[in-house]
Amino acid sequence: MRSRENSTIATPALIAFLDTQRTHVERSLRSYLHLAEAAPPALLEAMEYSLLAPGKRLRPLLVLMSAYACGDKEGKGVAAACAVEMVHAYSLVHDDLPAMDDDDLRRGQPTCHRKFGEAMAILAGDALLTLAFQVLAEHYPPATAAACCRELARGAGAAGMVGGQVEDLAWENNGAKKEASPERSSATLTALEKIHACKTGALFRTCLRLGVWAIQGENPGGPDPGVLTCLDEYGRCFGQAFQITDDLLDVEGQADLTGKHVQKDANRGKLTYPGMLGTSESRARARDLCAQARIAIQPLGVFGSYLTSLADLIVERTS
Repeated sequence: MRSRENSTIATPALIAFLDTQRTHVERSLRSYLHLAEAAPPALLEAMEYSLLAPGKRLRPLLVLMSAYACGDKEGKGVAAACAVEMVHAYSLVHDDLPAMDDDDLRRGQPTCHRKFGEAMAILAGDALLTLAFQVLAEHYPPATAAACCRELARGAGAAGMVGGQVEDLAWENNGAKKEASPERSSATLTALEKIHACKTGALFRTCLRLGVWAIQGENPGGPDPGVLTCLDEYGRCFGQAFQITDDLLDVEGQADLTGKHVQKDANRGKLTYPGMLGTSESRARARDLCAQARIAIQPLGVFGSYLTSLADLIVERTS
């Protein structure tokens, strides 16, 4: 594993790419919302509030980086990128509800249900989720659209993000509040890794696969299996590293930087990496996972350079 001093953290090329593509995503998200302009005004307002709130746009950026690694120079991946962000936004709206994480701050502003009420927040989340699939269906040729819808449904559905949330709630209500013991430690760490492989990691892996399908979906035989394998492994490592740093930010972060309340996971009895391993070992594990992600992407050569730099950057994030 490379030392921090030798890493390629926040290279000028990466910063320029992120800034340009984030602007593209922001503009495209606003444009795609016009597909819902016939919706009741109150619903459209809640959708806009949640989808266009200030954010890193990491998931759509991963789609675009993956598309770039497949040779995309024309922005063909942007519809898939925006579809993922719609799914992510819906998940945040629902996660913040009183029946879930019961939070009142998200992306530096009141959560959707605090501003519009619980019923409207649920419906806005539902509308964003379904709009994501409409965007895919209307902006890609049939084979590509079908494959992208399949990938997004798998990553966001019962065996992916939603299933991970169920497991997370189950541990919060039962497992994580029980007194720890050496006999339970190994099983608990395995459970923690499984939870976040679904809750967080599945959608990251979907982002990377969507970038490939958006560019190579109409190829005879579909995408290059070797490229999918590289990006899938990168996504697995990156997703787990991201979740570890997210847990660390809840312990060590500041609300004005993260845009959400901190130190709430321990108060709710959630199963987290710092709670299981401590902060030092958690950070070391995240750095090791990012090193594995860089190795996974090496076969793509220079076309994977942005993903390589991003893996370095994610361990040092403060928001």
